[in-house]
Amino acid sequence: MATEGQSEYESVLCVKPEVSVYRIPPRASNRAIRAADWKLDAPDWTGRMRVTARGKAAFVKLEDKISGELFAQAPVEEYPGITVETVSDSSRYFVLRIQDDNGRSAFIGIGFGDRGDAFDFNVALQDHFKWVKQEDEFKKQAQTPDTTPKLDLGFKEGQTITLNIGQSKKRDRSRPQSSGGFGLLPPPPGGKLAPPPSSRSTNHNTEPSAGGSDTGFLLDLDASNSNSADWEASNPATAASSDLWGDFDSVSSN
Repeated sequence: MATEGQSEYESVLCVKPEVSVYRIPPRASNRAIRAADWKLDAPDWTGRMRVTARGKAAFVKLEDKISGELFAQAPVEEYPGITVETVSDSSRYFVLRIQDDNGRSAFIGIGFGDRGDAFDFNVALQDHFKWVKQEDEFKKQAQTPDTTPKLDLGFKEGQTITLNIGQSKKRDRSRPQSSGGFGLLPPPPGGKLAPPPSSRSTNHNTEPSAGGSDTGFLLDLDASNSNSADWEASNPATAASSDLWGDFDSVSSN
């Protein structure tokens, strides 16, 4: 029966047709790794590199260009980590910890002739372990029960809701409107209303006779006014005490 790691599908993350391998000197614990300490002009091996992934682990495989025979491989459990390390003086070189089937490991140096190949190698490992981190977070969230209180938006027993729909339209229709579509005029300034028109002007409208002319009508008015003035001059006391509406009363009695 195949194990869980062997049954998982192996995907290819990155392929580079040429990579150089170098033997590196023993590492000093208090000193950064420098590619200038290697024999860069005389690599110990040259071949093809493939970066694959199976499950959460990634594998850096160094293979022969023609036959595809495996020269060495490095299982990568995390990145950045001890399996793949950068050097301090160049972005094209890395330190790789290879491991055989018996579990023995050794450190070698690898380098790319083009800076873009080194960038692709670095990004392929970063993307894979970023995906691994996200998968772990999703699993933790699925296993952890949600303890946050849930919002209850349902109606309780006996609870009602009132909707005011169309109230503004009803108020508009209830407003009284005058004929012709015009509103009521505002009151005059000062709060006083104009007095009603005189009853004399409404009840004693003098109209000219049908057969007479306008000139005759004016002459009759002048004659009546002169007679009234002479009578008031001869009888001042009687004129003062008489009622201004005497003519109207006499006409009414007749």
